[in-house]
Amino acid sequence: AFSRCVFYICCSQYVLQQFSALCTAIDSAQCFNSRQLLFCCAGDEVVTVKTPAFAESVTEGDVRWEKAVGDSVKEDEVVCEIETDKTSVQVPAPAAGVIEELLVPDGGKVEGGTPLFKLRKGAAAAAEAAPPPAAEAPAAAPPPPPPPASAPTAMPPVPPPAAQPKPDITGDGSQMVCSPSVQVKMNRMRLRIAQRLKEAQNTCAMLTTFNEVDMSNIQEMRTVYKDAFLKKHSIKLGFMSAFVKAAAYALTDQPAVNAVIDDTTKEIVYREYVDISVAVATPKGLVVPVIRNVETMNFTDIEKAINALGEKARKNELAVEDMDGGTFTISNGGVFGSMFGTPIINPPQSAILGMHGIFERPVAINGKVEIRPMMYVALTYDHRLVDGREAVTFLRKIKAVVEDPRVLLLDM
Repeated sequence: AFSRCVFYICCSQYVLQQFSALCTAIDSAQCFNSRQLLFCCAGDEVVTVKTPAFAESVTEGDVRWEKAVGDSVKEDEVVCEIETDKTSVQVPAPAAGVIEELLVPDGGKVEGGTPLFKLRKGAAAAAEAAPPPAAEAPAAAPPPPPPPASAPTAMPPVPPPAAQPKPDITGDGSQMVCSPSVQVKMNRMRLRIAQRLKEAQNTCAMLTTFNEVDMSNIQEMRTVYKDAFLKKHSIKLGFMSAFVKAAAYALTDQPAVNAVIDDTTKEIVYREYVDISVAVATPKGLVVPVIRNVETMNFTDIEKAINALGEKARKNELAVEDMDGGTFTISNGGVFGSMFGTPIINPPQSAILGMHGIFERPVAINGKVEIRPMMYVALTYDHRLVDGREAVTFLRKIKAVVEDPRVLLLDM
């Protein structure tokens, strides 16, 4: 009767002594294998872990499990991720233990405070501290094989049937060849991105204007000062800081581009601060963390902010608060080799700047043809609020500051 039982035994010294005597009294062949024992220490307890509270703009999310029932986890080890419209929230284990029950199926929807899983605290540590099982007795020798029959009685293996031709479904004697395909459910972030982009197309009167930037001076400045900049600030000097600062300067000069239409009150809201969203591509979708109060920052501050946000994005640690707000967006398709493109506005903003790759091209300089490193830039704007004059002037300010950063010092 004991051969198929699993005993749950409290680890007090007295009970362990009584259990040892019981096993001695029972024939070892009838007693259960030591690997079937599950010890739960007296201090063990089962806790229910709930969904963390979401930001005000997020109401629910989808659960993606990283662990299964019976898995041992360490303290702060990620058990699941909750995908929301804007980011993914990691749910860690509050203590070391064993996952006892998953209360929500994979892909299930949860709200803040929803019970997620049950964790038996301390069970993992007890399992690690348990001594290895004793070596089992060698199994009995298998019976000798039966003598060979005088004649084979089994049928020889039947070759697999030849592949049947696909039915003619075209009507003209030809056959349709279907390529294999894989269907994957869209995650919440991708669905929300698709919804917002379509809303932008349906709401904004989008128009795009273009210009080109000679990157010679900014490249030379970076080459001269990059080592000293890295030594002093422990961070690399890139091109993004120049464009972010140039955008802040141009937004201050052309406040209509930094404004937004309030569709509820039918009013134009002019912002006296500059919060720039920087588009970052992640495996789960496009995210736009915000650099706040850029108008008060210098190149070093901007580089540090970009680096910190990029590190968070790579580790999937961006919070909703990191992406809330933003008065203007910069998208850098040049990191992927893009030469030209028209970005889509990130609502409810009124404009977006698209950066592209740097390519050497022949350009006319003082009546002569020279080869220069050039970048195309594009500004997509909401024509309901921003006129062509403001848009073109804004892009020319970007071009002037990037081509010659001394414009910032002279406030020209």
